[in-house]
Amino acid sequence: MSDFYKAMENRRTIHQLSKEALVPQERLEQVIGNALKLTPTAFNGQEQRLLLLMDKKHDWFWNLVKSTLKAIVPAENFPGTEARINGFLGGVGTILLYQDTTVTKGLQEAFPIYKDNFPIWAMQATGMLKYTLWTSLVEEGYGANIQHYTELVEAEVNKELNIDPAWKMVGQLPFGKAAQAPDAGKTFETIEKRLIVFK
Repeated sequence: MSDFYKAMENRRTIHQLSKEALVPQERLEQVIGNALKLTPTAFNGQEQRLLLLMDKKHDWFWNLVKSTLKAIVPAENFPGTEARINGFLGGVGTILLYQDTTVTKGLQEAFPIYKDNFPIWAMQATGMLKYTLWTSLVEEGYGANIQHYTELVEAEVNKELNIDPAWKMVGQLPFGKAAQAPDAGKTFETIEKRLIVFK
């Protein structure tokens, strides 16, 4: 198996994270920057934006999510929610993923024949970026997962961090040293059921 496919196989959801830094900050920023630079985008739009939250800002973000959820989750259900958020809070950092909607609108104006497709293509590129970031962090030894607590906290985050209002938050990627083994029960449909070949 090639290193590429091995990296794909190793990328698993890890919810329980610890704050042990496995690579220097400079290396971490290089890995994240390379993922951002090299992930393809439609018409080379490059509308994806990333915020890397470390240390106090990482903790601030997940405490914000937790307090926001506490206000809306029924009290009897909150312990499970809190345990999950504490797993993310336990990590070393979080990447907030955004899309710059001014770029998408500019492409729609420049190429009106494709205007309905550009928001779809932007989200597809963001999906590729999420996967690239996640797999790249796993290659550096980290555990990670993807979350979408977007609408709940976006306004507060944007205010705190002075984010351009044209940027739309599209996900969060907390990471840290894995504090749990991946679920061993992952199953796969047969390839024959999902891959149809025509000659």
